[in-house]
Amino acid sequence: MIQLRNLKRNLAKAITQPGYALKALRQRLLSYLTYTIHDGYSHYPETVDLFLTYMCNLRCKMCGQWGEAGTSKEMSPKELKRELSLDEIYKIINDIKTFKPNVTLFGGEPLMYTNWEKVVSRIKQEGMRCNMITNGILLERYANSIIDLGVDEIIFSLDGPREVHDEVRGAKGTFERASRGLKLIRDIKKKSGASKPVVSISSTIFEINYKRLDELISIAEELAASTITFHHLIFLSEERYNQHNNIFKGFYGMVCSDWKGFVRNSLPDIDVDFLIRKMEDIKKRSSKVKINFYPNFTDEEIRRYYTGFDFVSSGYGKRCLSPWMVSYIFPDGSVRPCQSLNFSAGNVKDSTFSKIWNNEKYMRFRKITKKEKKYPVCTRCTELYRF
Repeated sequence: MIQLRNLKRNLAKAITQPGYALKALRQRLLSYLTYTIHDGYSHYPETVDLFLTYMCNLRCKMCGQWGEAGTSKEMSPKELKRELSLDEIYKIINDIKTFKPNVTLFGGEPLMYTNWEKVVSRIKQEGMRCNMITNGILLERYANSIIDLGVDEIIFSLDGPREVHDEVRGAKGTFERASRGLKLIRDIKKKSGASKPVVSISSTIFEINYKRLDELISIAEELAASTITFHHLIFLSEERYNQHNNIFKGFYGMVCSDWKGFVRNSLPDIDVDFLIRKMEDIKKRSSKVKINFYPNFTDEEIRRYYTGFDFVSSGYGKRCLSPWMVSYIFPDGSVRPCQSLNFSAGNVKDSTFSKIWNNEKYMRFRKITKKEKKYPVCTRCTELYRF
C-alpha cells in the first residue's frame, strides 16, 4: 500500500497537499484491502490516467514513446492521430465521477489535444482532482487557462540547465520556452493569490545530465516548484524484453511492444560512484523545494541497477499493486492496467469504465499478477515501487 522507503516522499506530499494525500491514503487502503481478501476484484482506482493523444512536439532521448528507440515512431499517421472525441471523454468523466478518482492528463503532450480545456473544465465541474504531465513547451500560451480552470498540479519534466535540457529534448529553445511558461504561472498565481496549480518537477537521471543534477535545485526554486523528483532511468536488455514477452504470450497471448522503446544494447554510460556522491550532496542541501529520488534505492541497489541488466531490489518492490490502484485509458479507448504492458481489458467505446474495471478479463489479469507478484520487465518500472 505504502512502501516504507517512500515515506519521506509521501510525507512531503501530505505537507504540501494535505487534502489530496488524505484522500489518496483512503483510496489505497480500500484497494489494498480488496487486493488482500479478493482474488482479482478491486475497489475503484485512486487514479485514472487519461492518455489524450499520442502526438508530441518533442523527441526526448530517453522517452519510450518518442525517444531514440521510441515505439510511437513505428505507428502509422492514422494511428498517431487517434483520439477520443470530446463526447467520448465526457461519457468517461460522467461514469467515473461516482467514485471521484484523481484524473491525470498525459500523452504524448496533453496540451496538443485540441479540447483539453473543455476536458479540464468538465473534470473540475464534477469535483475531481486534475493533474497534468507536460513538457512545458505550450505552458506560456495556456498559463491563464490552466490557472482559471483550476488544474491542481502540473508535473513538468526538466532534464538539466539550459543546454543540457535542450540536448536531451532534441530541440534548442525548449528550456527557455518552458521556463517562460512556468514563470508566468508563478507570477499569475502570486498576483491573484491562487494556490493552484502546484508545480512538481520530474527529472530523469540520464547519461547527459547526471553530473549536473544539483543545478536543477536552483532552477526548481526559481520556478517556485513544490517538489523535484529525480527518477532513475528506465532501461532493459533485449534478452529481458524477450523473456518477458514469452511469459506474457503464455498468459495473455500477446507481446508488450511498448516496452521495446526502453531496450538498449549496452548499459548506460554512467559513473555510478560519481552519481551516488552527487545524490548524497543533493540530499544534504537545504531548499524550500522538497527533494526526492525515486525509486528510493540504497547505494548498493543503485550500483547494481546501473551496472547490470538483471536488477532485482533487495527488499523494495516485491509485488506490483498498481493494477488495483491505477488505470489507463488510451486514445483508442482501450483500458489498460499498466501504461506499457499493451494489455487491454476492454474499450470505453464499447462499455463504461466502471463495468470494465472489474470485468472478467481485468480480474483475470489481477489474479495472475497477484500470483506472479511481478513480470520480468517490472523491476525497471517505477509503478512497482510506488505502492
